[in-house]
Amino acid sequence: MAVPKKRQSRSRRNKRRANHDRTTAPTIVECSNCSEPKLPHRVCPSCGHYKGTEVLQMEDEE
Repeated sequence: MAVPKKRQSRSRRNKRRANHDRTTAPTIVECSNCSEPKLPHRVCPSCGHYKGTEVLQMEDEE
């Protein structure tokens, strides 16, 4: 079994461990129907379309 010859400092250890908690920003795409930003592979929250077809009927607020 491999055993380290020297002890690693706290800063070196923490730098290595810090990479596991990184998160990436969510991908935002443009809706093909209304050009509003939305998450990919999901129904557009503003117009209710998915892949060019209307999935949800949205009510107009006037």
